Amino acid sequence: MKARNAALLFCLCGILPLLSGCSINKMASKAAADALTGSGASTVFTGDSDPRLVGDALPFAIKIYEALLDMQPDHQGLILTTGSLFVMYANAFVQGPAEMLPRTEYRERREERERARLLYLRGVKILRSGLDKKYPGFNEAGREGKLGAYLARTKKEDVPLLYWTVAGSLSAYSLAPFDLELGMRIPELTAMIHRAYELDPDFNGGAIDDFYIIFYASLPPFLGGDKAKADDHFKLALEKSGGMSAGPYVSYAQAVSIPAQDYETFRNCLEAALAVDPGANPANRLVTVISQRKAQYLLDNAANYFLNLNNDDGWDDDDDWDDDDDWDDDDDWDDDNDWDDDD
Repeated sequence: MKARNAALLFCLCGILPLLSGCSINKMASKAAADALTGSGASTVFTGDSDPRLVGDALPFAIKIYEALLDMQPDHQGLILTTGSLFVMYANAFVQGPAEMLPRTEYRERREERERARLLYLRGVKILRSGLDKKYPGFNEAGREGKLGAYLARTKKEDVPLLYWTVAGSLSAYSLAPFDLELGMRIPELTAMIHRAYELDPDFNGGAIDDFYIIFYASLPPFLGGDKAKADDHFKLALEKSGGMSAGPYVSYAQAVSIPAQDYETFRNCLEAALAVDPGANPANRLVTVISQRKAQYLLDNAANYFLNLNNDDGWDDDDDWDDDDDWDDDDDWDDDNDWDDDD
């Protein structure tokens, strides 16, 4: 399956420019879309062990999916895959590396964070179109505070679409907390992720529980934040992943242990993340590798997050920062963690 999809993706480079609006080419593009979004297609990327290889390949792949989506705008598989790839790429290969840049490189860091925000929003726009095509009026109902009736109609098959829409939206918001439009949609996004969890609490081996760790730990109480719930979902994420995901450990270390200045729990979580065997879950090998790189980075730079540790890595606390950097820089809505899903 992996080889067939990879070969098909390669062949599409030459085929796509030749496809026009005629019916036979519409059929061909639909066949390609079906093949590239069918069962097992996503593991071409998520099953790899080389983040650099995947990171270099993903922009091209995303553009191929976008070209297909332009020819098949109502194809739900393409909508989900294209939109979620934007979110995953922004999280794992743009925002993630930006967060690990030395803070003396604040201009590049700021530029990459802004690039990640725009990529998140591109993905969300595509994903929302899928919800609106499936349930006409969905997006307008959200803006008008009438989303409940639409969410009640959603089914288990809609969970990936709901999950990635929320993940991308809140990731964008974490990078621009003064975005009033996104901020006003938090109640709507909260309702969407709650509905996804209600429909499929075991989605992707506990991916929503992993998401909830950051969600409940990072939001203020008046927006739904709740430390006790973050703790509960951490335990559930570990249970549902069967110990084969590093993501929940990294999420908890960042979102809970750092604000609490609990270095012992922070260290224990990250060491547990590094002990996970990437080969234990081959379909999500890439997610584990990326999560473990983040875990090692956090351990190596712990002094930058804990006041009682010596800071000797050269970070300059007097660096000038744009306002956005005051927002919890280390919140990745990464499922796994980051977004791992069908990651």
